[in-house]
This record gives sequence, structure tokens and C-alpha cells, in this order.
Amino acid sequence: MNKLGFILTSFFVALAIASSMLFVVDQRQFGVVFQLGQIKQVVTEPGLNFKLPPPFQNVSYIDKRLLTLESTDTEPTLTAEKQRVVIDWFVRWRISDPQAYIRNVGINERAGALQLNRVVRNSFQQEVNKRTVNELLSTRREELMADVKRDVLAAVRGADQPWGMDVVDVRITRVDYAESITRAVYDRMEAERKRVANELRSTGFAEGEKIRADADRQREVIVSEAYRDAQRIKGEGDGQAAATFAEAFGRDPAFAQFYRSLDAYKASFSGKSDVLVVDPSSDFFKALRSSNVAPR
Repeated sequence: MNKLGFILTSFFVALAIASSMLFVVDQRQFGVVFQLGQIKQVVTEPGLNFKLPPPFQNVSYIDKRLLTLESTDTEPTLTAEKQRVVIDWFVRWRISDPQAYIRNVGINERAGALQLNRVVRNSFQQEVNKRTVNELLSTRREELMADVKRDVLAAVRGADQPWGMDVVDVRITRVDYAESITRAVYDRMEAERKRVANELRSTGFAEGEKIRADADRQREVIVSEAYRDAQRIKGEGDGQAAATFAEAFGRDPAFAQFYRSLDAYKASFSGKSDVLVVDPSSDFFKALRSSNVAPR
């Protein structure tokens, strides 16, 4: 039993040692074999590989794909005419020499991104200082990106300590004024729009007052003309009524006197509580006493 246990233990130990001597390199990675802290081998082709078991040899992996570095700095840069602008950019880069990269940059992609970000930012600041805002936006934009790429490549391919990386492309995604300038521009635009709006309101108010005044004038003219026509028609009616009464009264003076007496009675006894003291022998009751007035 002890012999069987020894055999099994030895088998598992051998299996563990054998598995620690094998490693697989993915097609998207470099495999870097370290021996006592020094680079022993760089595996560039995918597949199964062998190494000594730890601690004699260890393996690390570095990405060999095309990587993207985007700007995160919002610090404004001065142009040739001393305008403060903010540049957004991105860089496409890859690790081309893992040994040089590990010796001079670091053991992971983050270390290269940090150093590359510093170089690209400094290069953009230097190149932007030579150009105006108009050139950044249109005429010399491509030239700016090409110059920055040239400067960055010169830095990462230094003769003394090459970084072991390659910069494929440098692109500008946005050029904008600093926030303080943008806010001032927006404030001026807002003030200008308010001025135009107030001017339009004033013009509209003046036109409204003019229309209202013209309408009031026309109303007064129409009312005056209507009152004049009404008075004329009323006068003509009164004249025709007077002529009709005169003609009727001329035909029968006694009836006319009787009709006027009735009007006088009606005007005198308008209220139930009115009291009228009249001499019965007066002319007021003459029509009532007269026997000559007969109804018609």
C-alpha cells in the first residue's frame, strides 16, 4: 500500500512538473520566457511551447494586436494667435519588439500607454503652438497630424533606448475652444439673440399700437357717421310725422284740439298718487264739456 501511494504521489508530482513546463501562446500575444529575471526567449508564433519549471523559468504574455490610445487630458493649448483650444486625439500603436519594450518601457501594455500619452501630448502642444485656429480646423490639419506622428516615432525609435513599439496612426477627433471661451461665446450669442428678440417685440408692440389707433379712429368715424345718419333719418321721420299731423289736424281743428287735450291729460295724470287741483270752468276741461266733439 505504501508502495502504491508512493507511485501515485510520484506520478502526480511528475505531472505537475510537466504541466508547469508547458505553456500555450495565443495568436494575439507574445510569450516572453524569463529566466531568473532575465529575458530568455520570446515566442512570437502561436502554439504549445516548453520551458523549465518555476522558479527557474517563468512566462509572461504581451498583447501583439493593434492598440488604441485616446486622449484624456482636457488642459487647453495655446495656438499661434494665443487662443486657448482643447485637442482630442487618438493613436493606433502596437508592440513590435517585446524585448526592447520590456527593457525600456514595462512588462504590460499600460506602461507603454502612459509613456506614449506623455510624448503625444507634448508633441501636440509644440505643433499647435505653431499654427492658428483656422489652420487647425481646415487647411493644415492633415499636416499637423503627420508632424505629430513623425515626432512620436522619433521618440519611440530612439537610437539609444528604442521602446520596441510602432505608431501606426495619429488622428485628431475634435478641436474646440476652451470652456471659458466657449461660455463667453455662448453668452454673447445669447445676448445677441435677446437683443434681436427685444427689438422684434418693440417693433411688434409699435405696430400693434398703430393698428389699434387706426382701428379706434375708424370706429370713431363709423360711429360718428352712423350717428349723423341716424339723426338725419330721425329728423326726416320727425318732419314727415309733423307734416302728417299738420295735415290731419288741418282737416279737423276740433279733433286736433281734442287730441292735444288727451295728451295733456295723460301727461298730467302720470302717477297714481298725483293730485291736480283745477278749476272746472277752466279751459282744461273744455273738451270734456263740449258736446260738439264726437268720436270719429
